Amino acid sequence: MRKDFIRRSTQAFAVLLATLMMLSGEAVMARSLLLMEPSQLAGQWQAVLSGPDEDAQTQAMQDKPSNVCLIELKADQTLAGQTDCLGHWLGQEPVQWFTEPDGLSLIGRQNLRVHLGLRREHQYQVLLKSGLTLRLERNKPPSKD
Repeated sequence: MRKDFIRRSTQAFAVLLATLMMLSGEAVMARSLLLMEPSQLAGQWQAVLSGPDEDAQTQAMQDKPSNVCLIELKADQTLAGQTDCLGHWLGQEPVQWFTEPDGLSLIGRQNLRVHLGLRREHQYQVLLKSGLTLRLERNKPPSKD
């Protein structure tokens, strides 16, 4: 009788634990896939093109203005700034952008879509067919010293 009680209690605990894990996993997943509002991403961004062996620190130490484009993601989901520079890397100048749960996409005039995955807060990245990496980083506002 005692063994039967322990077996049933263990099974009930296992079911309860599995249910709690499933529910908490769904809540975490839902939070991680929240769609950003365009107004949250609107502003000045820097697009950086780098090779496979260049990390952000190495890229920052180099003086290669041709590897950096300054663009603006507008709240109406259009782009401004050096979009021609960005278009040279992508094969088509992007004219619109939109948010996705796992990143953002740039859309060209002929509906070419390039998805940049969220790498970390304020940084999106895509590996281009050329083997180069395109990273989009939010420009830091000037300090108020």
